[in-house]
Amino acid sequence: MTFTMKVGFRGIAPTSSSLKSRPHVLDSLYVAKFPNTTILCPPKLRLQAKTIRASLSATMATGVQEALPPALTSTSDPPSIFDGKTRLYISYTCPFAQRAWIARNCKGLEEKIELVPINLQDRPSWYKEKVYPPNKVPSLEHNNEVKGESLDLLRYIDSNFEGPSLFPEDPAKREFAEELLTYTDSFSKPVISFFKGEGTEAAASAAFDYIETALSKFEDGPFFLGQFSLVDIAYAPFIDRFQHFALDVKKYDITAGRPKLAAWIEEINKNEGFNKTRRDPKELVEIYKKRFSPQP
Repeated sequence: MTFTMKVGFRGIAPTSSSLKSRPHVLDSLYVAKFPNTTILCPPKLRLQAKTIRASLSATMATGVQEALPPALTSTSDPPSIFDGKTRLYISYTCPFAQRAWIARNCKGLEEKIELVPINLQDRPSWYKEKVYPPNKVPSLEHNNEVKGESLDLLRYIDSNFEGPSLFPEDPAKREFAEELLTYTDSFSKPVISFFKGEGTEAAASAAFDYIETALSKFEDGPFFLGQFSLVDIAYAPFIDRFQHFALDVKKYDITAGRPKLAAWIEEINKNEGFNKTRRDPKELVEIYKKRFSPQP
């Protein structure tokens, strides 16, 4: 729906015809154009209008999805490798690749780092032969080199590209960040073991309790280091998957008795850079069901 608000002086709302007959009035009005809305207001309100517009634009940008290319398969031609472009090779459903993808988005690098999605179930042979011999995702093609490993790429993208810093300057926060990044695998192992039916709920609960305690260390925000950082990016893809699978299949609520974790999930779900990378939770649950089901 489109509508126009016209704000006049001294309580008089000018009409289109009266504005034409009184050009001096039109000249003294400031036109503030919002999405689907135009507001005519006095010059004194210009700054307010601009501020509101910027705020509204930022709010409405949230959740706008990037036009994603189709995943490349064994029959797909390779891109023009080492042609000077920067490329991030990912899988749309891989949580490790999602880490680098989120970092790219949060740094505002959508136009500078091209996404090259790979179908891991039908991956092209040229990816291993010409791009990344370990044949895993993510990998980053930059400056005629290819680098891998998701946590290493988080640091590399943050350090070598423009955009807001994703790592704190505070020494205490940097030290705790290193501890949390080192813990990522230790966190996932007991949870996945529980999902497979090989581990216990108690061990998985202890892992989530560690996260709850970690989120309590700094009080200047809802994230691991208070403010959003690489640490949140490192954990977000996994906690997102774990929450949905645990509730759907194990009937286990990872946020029960963990208010800090619940608040963190609520805040991370508002992050545009993260939301652009998310898949349908039902799809992720189905992938985990196939992965964790007993093999014949």
